[in-house]
Amino acid sequence: MSPEQMNLEARVEQAENTPNVAIFVDVQNVYYTTRQIHKRNFDYNQFWALATHNRNVTQAFAYAIDRGDQKQKEFQNILRAIGFEVKLKPFIQRSDGSAKGDWDVGITIDALEYAEQADIIVLVSGDGDFDLLANKLRLSKNKRVEVYGVKALTSASLINAATAYYPIEGALLL
Repeated sequence: MSPEQMNLEARVEQAENTPNVAIFVDVQNVYYTTRQIHKRNFDYNQFWALATHNRNVTQAFAYAIDRGDQKQKEFQNILRAIGFEVKLKPFIQRSDGSAKGDWDVGITIDALEYAEQADIIVLVSGDGDFDLLANKLRLSKNKRVEVYGVKALTSASLINAATAYYPIEGALLL
């Protein structure tokens, strides 16, 4: 067998043994929690490098609220350039002054739908509502569930439901 054939076979074997990962980012949650606790922004490039290292990305979604302003559009384009598919919901201002823009159900549906194509599910959110999803993926679907969230604002139930928890701090901040 030639060295080229051996090299090709080694690359094919490595690709077959490389785990598939699906990534789901709750953009509003990570934005507000990192700003509140760290007074800094989340480093999506560094996160991508960590979450995808030696893994095949099957899907990567960033769920955001669309206010329609230019700065936000530029940010969404940065996310797309990194490798995320950006899913947007319109910003809804209620008559009482409060705002609505929740992606919990959308993230849950997508994670359950795409779980079959992935070995590892990465969820970036501290929202305790996702503990049911993490348990379902881990226990019923036999998936590794990795959660990234700001420690002080990540639900203990979500941390406990995950296979692994990674605090958003240090190198994951700009």
